[in-house]
Amino acid sequence: MPDTAAPPTLSLEIEHCPDSVVVRCHGKLIAGATDVLLNGVRPLIPHNKRIVLDLSDLRHTDSTGLGALVRLYVSAKSAGSSLELTHLSQQIRNLLGLTHLLDVFTVIGEHRVKIM
Repeated sequence: MPDTAAPPTLSLEIEHCPDSVVVRCHGKLIAGATDVLLNGVRPLIPHNKRIVLDLSDLRHTDSTGLGALVRLYVSAKSAGSSLELTHLSQQIRNLLGLTHLLDVFTVIGEHRVKIM
């Protein structure tokens, strides 16, 4: 019987830069796909002071995905690292705003400059 399992709805590209690690997220951060993000980013936290999640190709997230972002934020903060978000879609920006998490996360713009 052929394997008909659907491909993961989320994939990551990890780029190590001199002062940070950039994790580019592709697809959907939804229930069933959060382990891809958690297992890809958690091992980076103890060895990097600055982790940037590039969400430019993240098409959708749900409450489970939002919970994964919060778990990573707490893990990074506890380890003395920062977890920053960049290139938020309108849907993700709205979700973070509705949950008052837009004030919690550091959102950066192009050239990794913090947006206040």
